[in-house]
Amino acid sequence: MLATFVLLLASAGIIYLSCELFVNGVEWLGRKLDVSQTATGSILAAFGTALPESVVTLVATAFGDHQAQKQIGVGAALGGPLALSTIAYAVVGLCLLVYGQRLGRGDRVLVKVDGSRLSRDQAWFLGIFVFKIALGLVAFSFKPWLGIAFLAAYAGYFWAEMKGEGDDEEGEPAALKLRPRDANPHLGWVLAQTAAATLAIFAASRVFVGQLEAVGPWLRLSPQLTALLLSPIATELPETMNAFIWVRQGKERLALANISGAMMIQATVPTAFGLFFTPWVLDRPLLAAAAVTGLSICFLFLAFRRGQVSGAMLSQVGWLYGVFGIAAMAVR
Repeated sequence: MLATFVLLLASAGIIYLSCELFVNGVEWLGRKLDVSQTATGSILAAFGTALPESVVTLVATAFGDHQAQKQIGVGAALGGPLALSTIAYAVVGLCLLVYGQRLGRGDRVLVKVDGSRLSRDQAWFLGIFVFKIALGLVAFSFKPWLGIAFLAAYAGYFWAEMKGEGDDEEGEPAALKLRPRDANPHLGWVLAQTAAATLAIFAASRVFVGQLEAVGPWLRLSPQLTALLLSPIATELPETMNAFIWVRQGKERLALANISGAMMIQATVPTAFGLFFTPWVLDRPLLAAAAVTGLSICFLFLAFRRGQVSGAMLSQVGWLYGVFGIAAMAVR
């Protein structure tokens, strides 16, 4: 177990350092492609950090040799949104509480966001999420074809974000790490740094997930419960690290856009793979995860709709992950 914990800490450190390179590179990539900072976070950053997780779900569901492996893929499709809607948002809130005074947010540590836009994103996510959970409660012959609808839903979100107007810019990106002396680095250097960071995040995340899966039997957890309870902590670690780095830089709009965009990917693409290659039937632990995710999203929707969101308010959703852990252990 000592080697497992050493690898956990080492891979987490590599993920953090890689995320430093990634957020720096993706900000420059957004600048080079002339897209808003909001789209940079919700599309470019989210695509880079969430795509590897979607590939893992595809491999588990499409090429898994046993039903247990396919169920792990289904668990990952439910666990991702759960971790993002609780842990990732809570990290943003906690970081604001720690760095808010230094960033000039005032005593209440308010989040600088477009509340109407974020509440709209939460509403769209909730609608898609409720539909995919409902599909897991029934069985019918053409269910696999509905996976196309989820891919189409993400395509629509992608198009709207890339074409939409962004919020006010949150400052200039720091100098590109690979070319610190270049005031305007070439696109090739930007792509090289972003791609290298993405590959490093992917590789380190796989090591992190593997070590958590080794911890599962030690905690007497089933493979599916391990995938649902522990693996999302690892697979959503890049988004969480990105949020921490951007909030520390005073760019919480980018942080929240990255989480929101990653949630839209997790709500659609892995679900489509699950529908294509599995019966998509949800058992009690999966339904418990769905219930907690829905509760968190409803809370976030109401909070963002008010227009004034504080760091303390965002940090509260983190408790819901603990609630899920207790519920999952009770119903397994």
